Amino acid sequence: MKHLRPTSKLTVILLALIGAGVLLASGGRTWVTGTVDDPVVGASRILGTGSELASGVVALALVAAAAALASATSGPVVRRITLVVLALAALGEGVVAARIALDPAQSLGAVAARSLGRTGSIETHATPTSWPWIAVVASVLLLVAAVGGWFGAGSWRGLGARYEAPGATAGARGQRVASDWDRLDAGDDPTTRDDAPGT
Repeated sequence: MKHLRPTSKLTVILLALIGAGVLLASGGRTWVTGTVDDPVVGASRILGTGSELASGVVALALVAAAAALASATSGPVVRRITLVVLALAALGEGVVAARIALDPAQSLGAVAARSLGRTGSIETHATPTSWPWIAVVASVLLLVAAVGGWFGAGSWRGLGARYEAPGATAGARGQRVASDWDRLDAGDDPTTRDDAPGT
C-alpha cells in the first residue's frame, strides 16, 4: 500500500479525478426545488440544476482535473503552481455549493425570474436536494488532493528520462557523450549498437 499514501501521486490524482468527476456529474442534476406564486402566471414549480444555479461548477471541475493531471506530469515549479490552482478551484466550488445549500431560495430566485422572462430575482420557496452537499464533499476531496500533493510533490518523479527533452550527458571523465536522442537525430539507431541491451 506504499503508493496509497495521502501524499503519493496516485492518491492525489485519484482523489482529484473523483472529486472533479462528481462535480461534473452534478452540473446536470437538480440542486434546488421550489415554488413561486406569481400574480401573473400563478403558482408554479421551479427546479434549478447545478449548471443553472452555479454556472461555474462545470468549468471549475474541468480546471481542477486539468491541474491535477498537469501536476503529475510537470516539473517541480510548475507542479506547485498547478497544485495551487487545484486548491483554488476546490475552494471556489465549495463556497458556491455551500452558499446554495444554505440559502436555496436566493439562488433559485434568479432561475425563477429567467423562467418567467424577467430579470433580477423573485421570491421563491425553495428546498435544496442532496446534490449541493455532495458537491461540497467533492470540493473537500479536491482540497485534500491539493494539500496532499503540496506536501508530497517534492518526492514525486516526472514522466521519466525517456520523455524528457534530449540533451547531452556526461561521461565518466566529464566529457560530452551523445544521448540516444542525439544518435537518432544523427541517423544512428542506438538499438543496433554492439553494446545495446540484448546484443
